[in-house]
Amino acid sequence: PETRLEQRCDAEVLDRISHDDHNYKADRVVAYAFATPQMSADAIKSSGAAFRSKGQWYRLKFKCQTAPDHMEVLQFLYKIGDEIPEADWAKYNL
Repeated sequence: PETRLEQRCDAEVLDRISHDDHNYKADRVVAYAFATPQMSADAIKSSGAAFRSKGQWYRLKFKCQTAPDHMEVLQFLYKIGDEIPEADWAKYNL
């Protein structure tokens, strides 16, 4: 992540997924795996993200909005998608 906004939203992704009811242990997120995220001054919308849990990658969509200083997350929505086959990992730089 290149900016504080990206870093804060990536941290929120990992925290939320690791603490939801699906028993994931997310340790890495790639917001740009399948599509370039849409970014504004205080928000990121990624429809083509991926995250890793227990050595396996999964598709992910998320929207993250922060306060202007990018320290506090004000809104966060996400949807976990399908498992990504290991044969596709290199193609998407996972």
